[in-house]
This record gives sequence, C-alpha cells and structure tokens, in this order.
Amino acid sequence: VQLVESGGGLVQPGGSLRLSCAASGLTFTGYHMSWYRQAPGKGRELVATIDDFNFRTEDSVRGRFTIWRDDVVKKVYMQMNNLKPQDTAVYYCHARASVANGGAEYWGQGTQVTVFP
Repeated sequence: VQLVESGGGLVQPGGSLRLSCAASGLTFTGYHMSWYRQAPGKGRELVATIDDFNFRTEDSVRGRFTIWRDDVVKKVYMQMNNLKPQDTAVYYCHARASVANGGAEYWGQGTQVTVFP
C-alpha cells in the first residue's frame, strides 16, 4: 500500500494550495481517508476526514479547507484557502479500512506547507 501526497509548497498568508493524495495497493472505496498535519514541536492533529458518505473539517480550518475524494482515480484532495501562518506544517494523508475489513491504517510520507509573510 502506498499513499503519495503532493501539492505542498510556500505561500503567503491569504493564499491557496491544493493537496492531493494518490493511493495504490488498496481498494480505496470503503476506506476512511483523512488529512493530518504536524507543526514543528507539536503533535500530529486531524485536519479533515471523509468516508463514503460524510466529511468533516476541524474547527481550526472549517470554512477555509475542503476535503473530497475521487474513488475512480483513488485520490483524496484538500483545497486550502485563506492560508494562515499557523497552518504551516507537514501534511499527511491517512487511510483506514473499516473495522469489518480489518481496520488497517496507512500513512503517506507527508508534504510540507509553509505559510510565510
């Protein structure tokens, strides 16, 4: 199983980025997909999550970040608008199978997002 993130980079406050996560080696449909982030010196935190029917974004990014998935191409995306310096972090893609399918979890290698004045 491989999760490969892309789309990170340097951006000024107020700017936008779109992250992509390409999955391979798993069925994808039925997997719970999430984006996490880890800022320097901090723990990894959930940013947004999506399954087959629902999606959710955390309070810190709600209204600015959007998550969606394309099961045909096995990708999950996150559009990040109105970026702030506190959004600076390494962003990770996460996949989790349903409990009925074993509950296996997988992580991508991360992509750096830096928001600087």
